[in-house]
Amino acid sequence: MSLLRVYWRSLRMLRSETRLSCLLAAAGVGIAGVQLLEPILFGHVIDALTQRGSMAKSLILWSGLGIFNAIASVFLAVMADRLAHRNRLSALAQAFDHTIKRPHHFHLNRGSGKLVRTILIGSDQLFMLWLSFFREHLSSFVSVLFLVPIAITMNPKLASLLFVLAAIYTVANTFIISRTHARQAEVETHHQEIAGRLTDVVSNVSIVQSYVRFQEEKVALQDHIRTLLRAQYPVLTWWGILSVITRVSSTLALMTIVGVGSFLVAKMEITPGDVVTFAGFSTLLISRLDQLSGFLARAVSQAPALRNLFELMDPDKSMQKEEPKDTVRPLNSTALKGCVVFDNVSFRYPGRTSGVSRLSFRVKPGQSVALVGPSGSGKTTCLSLLQRVYDPDSGRIVVDGRDLSDCSTTAVRESIGAVFQEAGLFNRSILENIRVGRPNATLEEVIHAAKRAEAHEFIVAKPGGYDYVVGERGLGLSGGERQRIAIARAILKDAPILIFDEATSALDNETEQKIQLALEHLRESKTTFSIAHRLSTIANSDLILVFDQGEIVEAGTFDELAANGGMFSRLLQAGQMKTHGETTATGPVLEPAL
Repeated sequence: MSLLRVYWRSLRMLRSETRLSCLLAAAGVGIAGVQLLEPILFGHVIDALTQRGSMAKSLILWSGLGIFNAIASVFLAVMADRLAHRNRLSALAQAFDHTIKRPHHFHLNRGSGKLVRTILIGSDQLFMLWLSFFREHLSSFVSVLFLVPIAITMNPKLASLLFVLAAIYTVANTFIISRTHARQAEVETHHQEIAGRLTDVVSNVSIVQSYVRFQEEKVALQDHIRTLLRAQYPVLTWWGILSVITRVSSTLALMTIVGVGSFLVAKMEITPGDVVTFAGFSTLLISRLDQLSGFLARAVSQAPALRNLFELMDPDKSMQKEEPKDTVRPLNSTALKGCVVFDNVSFRYPGRTSGVSRLSFRVKPGQSVALVGPSGSGKTTCLSLLQRVYDPDSGRIVVDGRDLSDCSTTAVRESIGAVFQEAGLFNRSILENIRVGRPNATLEEVIHAAKRAEAHEFIVAKPGGYDYVVGERGLGLSGGERQRIAIARAILKDAPILIFDEATSALDNETEQKIQLALEHLRESKTTFSIAHRLSTIANSDLILVFDQGEIVEAGTFDELAANGGMFSRLLQAGQMKTHGETTATGPVLEPAL
């Protein structure tokens, strides 16, 4: 996206407030017109003084223009500020909305630190651009556009000096932009890298402290900073050179105008007032060109951040395959029975060979299904397809006779309750975290869900009870406590389809047994999918799907698969556990890596 297109798109984002934007633009044009007339009126006053003429009309007009300029300036300053603030926050919210709806793989590739910087810095740059446009850019452009023609009608010889000054500014800015445009984009990339590094370290501060990595992380950050400065310094140098060129040329232009003007006054070709007017024109042109020069410098530095923001807000063509195409057709979650059918479903991540192939199985309403297999075998991808995190490349997924691709992603996900291995808690109160699935749930309903998840006792023991703030990613709680909060959240949602991805992995045996009983009650009349490595989680499942390299290689009940001598049986033997969980004579009970 070119610099001009970035600028134009930024301005088009104000079209929701077109009327106010036009009023502000008109005020800016009016202010520019007043500033053009002031040197002319000043020249008339000087001529009136030297020729002993009347200057009353000029002074009255000048006073009137001054009053208009003051009123217009106040209106412009206040209303442009408010407009820019409103739309900055609107853009921030829009970018946030686009970001949280992107698929999981998108976030893995980008990283939270880079995404947060893109949203915050991009929206800040929009604010500065809008404010500068109304307060400076528009009036500066109008002034430059009309100043030289007006000057030519007054005196072509002196006007030519202004034209030369404008040409020097234009050539210098064009050259500097060509030298710094690509480098500034590189600078923004380095800024994003630093933001990502900071977020990565701060979010894992317990690991940094545990492994005493203070010096290593400090050195790594300093290396990133040095890389950034190596990219930034040449850009700053070029803009410093531009500042010198423009300052010297403006000073020489003003001196030349005064010198040539004095010569023309001596020849009686112009009046002293004309010299004063052109000196005012020169000063005005210099200030306006300085503003435009500063605008170009800022535009070049802002453009990479704005491009990143726009790319975040736009559909990413490289990610379109992974983003489900939403529809408006509803899926009544309250009426769902939970019959799930995978019909020859295949999916591959773009640019990678991993995914799933030819998945076919049928789950009756109320059945419990366990997905087992080595890491990376396709279990999580299978359940991600069920949640419409991705859409299949081929085949279809049907729930109660409805193809999921014909249903809205929102409705599909409202019909599914999920508990992941990582609890995924917000830095909010326990009450708010449990209510994520049902924001309107009463306190009594929340407490009931917490009791069923064996969480109520430890919650009331916390300072503030259900109002206790769990900290970033729930670090104020133990692993088992975090997991029980996540389970309570799923219980409260009461969705017809449940997904458990190692939901009890962080629990001790005693607590796990209690929660297993609670989950058994929760599973009643609900279709349940569980990714599990613990035998206790899958032993009573109605159906076990064994995954390997993205395919289902075995399917059946626990007893059937244990007796088949296939992959499931080998996994059991590798764990030194008999089919019914009894210990062998050779050693202690070990959980098989399923």
